[in-house]
Amino acid sequence: FIMGGNENNNNTNANNNNNADAPKKVFVQRDYTHGTDCKFETNYPTQLEDVIPRETFTDTVNKINELFGRSEELDCHNYTEGCVSCMTGYLLYFCIETKYAKEMKQISLFIQRQNDEIYHPRGVHIVEPMLRGLRCIELIVYSKPHKPI
Repeated sequence: FIMGGNENNNNTNANNNNNADAPKKVFVQRDYTHGTDCKFETNYPTQLEDVIPRETFTDTVNKINELFGRSEELDCHNYTEGCVSCMTGYLLYFCIETKYAKEMKQISLFIQRQNDEIYHPRGVHIVEPMLRGLRCIELIVYSKPHKPI
């Protein structure tokens, strides 16, 4: 929504009050210091001070990093899954769920639990990294505690 020019001062003051109540977005970027593995920075954003304790935030990001690390591990199961899917013309994927898809569900469940138990009561919402193309973790900070519908 884009507002037109400022016709009078009353509109300007109303807009400034609305902006104060607008949620703030904080982005935790990918960490490429160890290659292209899906890992996010654990630096504590200053926008979360007095909202979320530093160790809580760090524990959450570390657990997300751990879950993504597990999803990208190569093991016998992955190789077998790849070979069998190739031999069946990839029809296997109509019958089973891949290890990667299962891990993505685990990450979604973890973030949902964290939101429900820790972040929502404090007025913060974590957006799943999968919805942002695995580029970042987005945190939305509301001025008042928020519980999504």
